[in-house]
Amino acid sequence: MAAALRTHVGKVRKQNEDAAFFDEEQGVYAVADGMGGHQAGEVASAIAMDIIRKMAMTGGPASSAKLKAAVEYAHKAIWRHAQEHPECGGMGTTLSVMWRSGRYMYIAHVGDSRIYRLRGGQLEQITQDHSLVEELVRAGLITPEQARMHPRRNVITRALGTGGENAPDLLAADTQRGDVWLICSDGLNSMIPDIMIKAEMQRVQSAADLGAAADALIERALGAGGSDNVTLVLYLDEEA
Repeated sequence: MAAALRTHVGKVRKQNEDAAFFDEEQGVYAVADGMGGHQAGEVASAIAMDIIRKMAMTGGPASSAKLKAAVEYAHKAIWRHAQEHPECGGMGTTLSVMWRSGRYMYIAHVGDSRIYRLRGGQLEQITQDHSLVEELVRAGLITPEQARMHPRRNVITRALGTGGENAPDLLAADTQRGDVWLICSDGLNSMIPDIMIKAEMQRVQSAADLGAAADALIERALGAGGSDNVTLVLYLDEEA
């Protein structure tokens, strides 16, 4: 198996509102990070992941159009559930999905979970955070280091199931044999810097290394405080 999934509640939160899924046969990999009180975030992320799971089950070739439709449907389903269940009012979720087809990875992304690709020893953040601090970084008002400690670092500007902007970013990135891909909730990258993420991803030389690397990433996040749920899917491209 060329993928590993790990999730942990962390050291502070009482419940895990993250969700993750992968279907190696269909080439679908996803992470969602829910938000909302009274376990509503857990409901939102579970709804989103169920829809992605059903998308994978339909088979057929990957496309940005299919991803867009699935993400839009997830948004509507979460919104509708919140209207029908007042205790879930205000819930929402991030969602980052990869769907492989041929030599390309089709991506849909909403929120501040992240997708990274390690190639030839170089780590690249493929997605762009939809967050207040990331907007400040892009505007040159704060540095990435300052963003990590900013008091409003958890404020996201785009999420599924909420009002306002919720359209996904749609991307297509090439993938090569030996590439290591990581999808993670912000419970990982908010706790440890990219250089540590890169160090653990560089240990993946074969599928046999994926589980240990995934465990090490979780342990690093917990060792840095574990103030949030932390979830990840790690994938190694083994195809020629």
